[in-house]
Amino acid sequence: MAFLDVLSNTEAWIAFFTLTFLEIILGIDNIVFISIVSNKIEASDRKKARNIGLLLAMGFRVLLLFGIKWVVSLNDELFGIHLSWFHGSITGQSLIIFFGGLFLLYKSVSEIHEKLEGEDEIQSVSKKKINLLGAIIQIAALNLVFSFDSILTAIGLVSFQEYGNGGALVIMIAAVVLSIAIMMAFAGPVSNFVNRHPSIQILGLSFLILIGVMLLAEASHLGHFALFGQEVGVIPKGYLYFAIFFSLSVEFINMKMRKSKNPVELHNSKIDKL
Repeated sequence: MAFLDVLSNTEAWIAFFTLTFLEIILGIDNIVFISIVSNKIEASDRKKARNIGLLLAMGFRVLLLFGIKWVVSLNDELFGIHLSWFHGSITGQSLIIFFGGLFLLYKSVSEIHEKLEGEDEIQSVSKKKINLLGAIIQIAALNLVFSFDSILTAIGLVSFQEYGNGGALVIMIAAVVLSIAIMMAFAGPVSNFVNRHPSIQILGLSFLILIGVMLLAEASHLGHFALFGQEVGVIPKGYLYFAIFFSLSVEFINMKMRKSKNPVELHNSKIDKL
């Protein structure tokens, strides 16, 4: 399908807006992670870190879209493990998503420990700061994993057979660019809101733990891992996002009811007072 045909196709526009919406939903966890990491650098560099992080997300996704054949080839088996109690097929996709899930679990638990159980001294907190490059490296590492998840969603939603290779790529790239632009516009207010409210920070980190577990399950499912004859299933994203939005709704009600009370101060919040 030619470019002009895509513009005049109603179904193509529906696919574009649907994919844009899904990209924004899938990008919420990315914004939460970027907000938490950027809070650990100098205040003057935080906007730059957020923008670079989201531009990296867009760059990774566009590059992966142009290399869709390579992305699909990562689902080919690299090697298999066949034991009496466990068997599975290790693929490139499963390895990337699995280690991404482990990194997310490690980072989330470490952040929760640091905020709640860390040293009380301001000097100790200040040592926890990271520079802009360190923040960008952490953001880039996780963006790669989120980008694979995003591209797999795009491939499942937009049909190459229906719109042709060129038409499908136009729809997917336009949706990615628009979704990232919207996230960049709202990343600042969202980040400031998250960092002003300790309960939202802890909830956000808890959501990242859930997403890390989901990525581990997804990687195991992609590799057809089976333990004692029971194959690992995938966790439906709808269940996960329902839990996230329900928890946020409850917390927003709690915050509205407790407006007059001062929030608990987490350890990292002392950094801004130095």
